[in-house]
Amino acid sequence: MGLMARAFILIAMAACLTSVAHAIAGQATFYTPPYVPSSCFGFEDRGNMILAANSVLFNNRVACGARYRVTCVSGTNAVPRPCTGNSVDVTVVDLCPGCAANQVDLSREAFAVIANTDAGRINIEYNR
Repeated sequence: MGLMARAFILIAMAACLTSVAHAIAGQATFYTPPYVPSSCFGFEDRGNMILAANSVLFNNRVACGARYRVTCVSGTNAVPRPCTGNSVDVTVVDLCPGCAANQVDLSREAFAVIANTDAGRINIEYNR
C-alpha cells in the first residue's frame, strides 16, 4: 500500500474518532403542541422535528436554526428498554427555560423517534 493511501486511511480514521468524541451527553424530555409561537421563529411553523434548548445551548438565540442529531442511550426510570435504536435530526426553535444545563426538550414527535414516550426522560447524546 502506498504512502499516500496510508495517510488517507489514517486521516479518515482520525476524522471518525473526532466526530464521535464531540457528542454531548445529556438528558431529554419532551413537550407537546402547539409548537408556535417559538422564541426563534415567532409564528413561522418549522415542523415537528424540533428542539427547545437549555439556556446555555440557546445562548441568547445564537442556536436558533442549528441542527442536531440526537440519540437515546438509556432510560432514567423504570421503563424497560426505552430507546428505539434510532437517531433523530432536529432544529433548535425555542428556549427551554426550565431545562438544566445538560437537558434539552424535544417535540413529542422527535422524542418518539428515539424513545418510548412513556419514559418521559431519557439519557441522550447529541451533536451538530
